[in-house]
Amino acid sequence: MLLEADIAEELEDSLSALYEFPTSTEEVSQYVQKLWTMLEEFAVTYGGKLIIALLLLIIGFKIINFLTKKLVSSKAMGKLDPSAAVFIKNIISISTKILIGIVALSILGVPMTSIITVVGSCGLAVGLALQGSLTNIAGGFVLLLVKPFKVGDFIIEGDISGTVTEIGIFNTKVQTIDNKIVIIPNSTISNATVTNVTALDLRRVDLTFTAAYSDDVKTVENTLLSVCDRNELILKDPAPFARVSGHKDSALEYTVRAWCKTDDYWSVYFDLYRDVKYAFDEKGITIPFPQLDVHEKK
Repeated sequence: MLLEADIAEELEDSLSALYEFPTSTEEVSQYVQKLWTMLEEFAVTYGGKLIIALLLLIIGFKIINFLTKKLVSSKAMGKLDPSAAVFIKNIISISTKILIGIVALSILGVPMTSIITVVGSCGLAVGLALQGSLTNIAGGFVLLLVKPFKVGDFIIEGDISGTVTEIGIFNTKVQTIDNKIVIIPNSTISNATVTNVTALDLRRVDLTFTAAYSDDVKTVENTLLSVCDRNELILKDPAPFARVSGHKDSALEYTVRAWCKTDDYWSVYFDLYRDVKYAFDEKGITIPFPQLDVHEKK
């Protein structure tokens, strides 16, 4: 019985013979006979291994898809953000499928050392070509581990502010207040100073108002506090704060600090500006504006 190496050599010789295309009817018959013989020898030598390798790929890929879906729907993954769950699923799926492909090649008789060499060379080439993309993937891992924000949080990064809609493998998508989608590379946002506005349940609204020097300070402070007390969105504990905070050129400055739920921040912000104006008008408190006195010499 011939060794596998000898059969492979004969197959190579048969392939070289097939490079000469027939020019007559008799040569066509011989050509077909050589092709059929080659296919029979290939089936005897590699047919079983090829079937096993294909079955491994088909069954292995189906099992991986099934297990990754189960993993995403598990309780442990349910605690993660949807984008983080998809991120982990893709990484696990791709890496395990590559591993099964390597096993299939080894079944076909490809030496493991050759596979490792090819994979290493390809990995090096891809790594050099996709340095930026690999950095973004690493940044994605950092975001998943450190969790500076999650999908649904309102963040500020440089001059970009908005709600996080997706944390992907390569980038993070942020929807701005004026309904634009900003795509930030993970390598950038993972190394940047990010302000997570909605990370905590409570926020403090800080505002400043002005009143004339002639107005009674205590009256102005009590008026500001009463406006805060009437607003149902402002918390009683911590209590609102209203005090004189500065002497300006033409007015006294008053600082108001009021706590509310994070979701109510902008409602409280705009309501206070409106309600303070109404309250000042009711109490006869003057809101000064800059004035310039011009003296004419005669």
